[in-house]
Amino acid sequence: MEINKQYFLNFPFINGLKMIAFMLTLIAAFNAGAFVDSDKESKPEKNTLNKTTVEYYQKDNITNQIPYFDNRFRLDANLDEITLIFYRKSGSTPIILIRPDGSKIRVNQFDYEKVQWFDDSTFDMIKIKNPMPGPWQAVGDILPNSQILVVSDVKIEVEPLPEMAFSGETLKVVGKLFNGDDAIESPYFKNVVNLDVNFYSTNKAEHENFGADAIKVTSFRDDGRGLDEYANDNKFTGEFILDFAPGEWQPVYLVKLPMTTRELRQTPILLYKTPVELSVVRSEDDEKPHQLVVSIDPSHVDPNSLVFQGKFTYPDRQTEPFSIMEESGESRTATITNTEPGIYRVNVSVFGKTITGREFRLVVPEFSFNVEDNDTLLTLNSSVDADGTYTTIETAEELLIKAEREKAEALLLKQQAQEKEEQETIIIIVAGNSIIILIAVILFFTLRRKKLKSK
Repeated sequence: MEINKQYFLNFPFINGLKMIAFMLTLIAAFNAGAFVDSDKESKPEKNTLNKTTVEYYQKDNITNQIPYFDNRFRLDANLDEITLIFYRKSGSTPIILIRPDGSKIRVNQFDYEKVQWFDDSTFDMIKIKNPMPGPWQAVGDILPNSQILVVSDVKIEVEPLPEMAFSGETLKVVGKLFNGDDAIESPYFKNVVNLDVNFYSTNKAEHENFGADAIKVTSFRDDGRGLDEYANDNKFTGEFILDFAPGEWQPVYLVKLPMTTRELRQTPILLYKTPVELSVVRSEDDEKPHQLVVSIDPSHVDPNSLVFQGKFTYPDRQTEPFSIMEESGESRTATITNTEPGIYRVNVSVFGKTITGREFRLVVPEFSFNVEDNDTLLTLNSSVDADGTYTTIETAEELLIKAEREKAEALLLKQQAQEKEEQETIIIIVAGNSIIILIAVILFFTLRRKKLKSK
């Protein structure tokens, strides 16, 4: 656009003054901050205290690039108390905290009225009352890229347990840890906290667990073992094996930190008896197998959904796996090879659905039965001797009972003889002491009498 110089020369003087005033107003408004970059306005202040995480104190670009070597953070004013966790290399010495004024707090040198310090092989947990506001620094082998955790109110949120379960059942429960309202995402935190689960009886007289002691069921884990799917994914998995008395139980989740303990109480659950019962039909013929009978109580489970997996343990400790599948009804059977006399053991796991459609798995208590050796047992009968008299042949069981009875009688006679001997010894000692005392008394009076006569 081409500007007409003559036009500006002929422009009225008053309009020129207005233009100058307008330009001055714009300049003043800009300097006063009326115009602000919207992007800068939306960015939060970096050097502020978050409720759950203290960011490294960022002073300039150089500090931002090497936070691990600097390990600086800022605490705001008006903090009544703060608890910090510093993750460090395993086996390293505890860190040293440096206050804004340059003074130091060490693991063995601090004000016990204002500071609590718990040091572990992998972390330091420090609680400070009325901390000095300003930039702090932590010196030590702090793990790179590990944030300083501010502990506020650590709690666990877990899935609710089913309203009813069975004795012997195994439940999988997943929990998530929260610090205040924020989920804890640090994989190092699993070294700081212990998560235990206890079951407490509600002590109702109509249940079998009335008066039962508290039972520690399990500890949550995040190590990729057992039922935990992935290690260090911040999802803590508990494997509940409910191998205790039926009845009403209240689950209590305990979050244990070095300086505090939190608990979460859930709604009580009702634990029913195992819905499967085992029995056996023993074979009277050594060549025929025994029959295992599996009876199902349909009150709370769908019998048609149940499948069984287990093993037989024979008297010689050899084992044989077995399974029962794709059958219906409230009874199942399986054959047990009749190998030899002795104790047979049966272990069974059950998989199925409840009448409400919930999938479950449980372990039936071990079942055992004894098979006697008929070949080695003598039967009770009579035989005729050469002289025509009858002699009774006793069974092995009777001979064993008789031997035990004779042994007990011999032991009793021995004890009686020993007691009699001890009594005789005591009588002899008492009599001997009495004689000695009597002699001493006689000598005493005799000597005294002679002494009086001599005077």
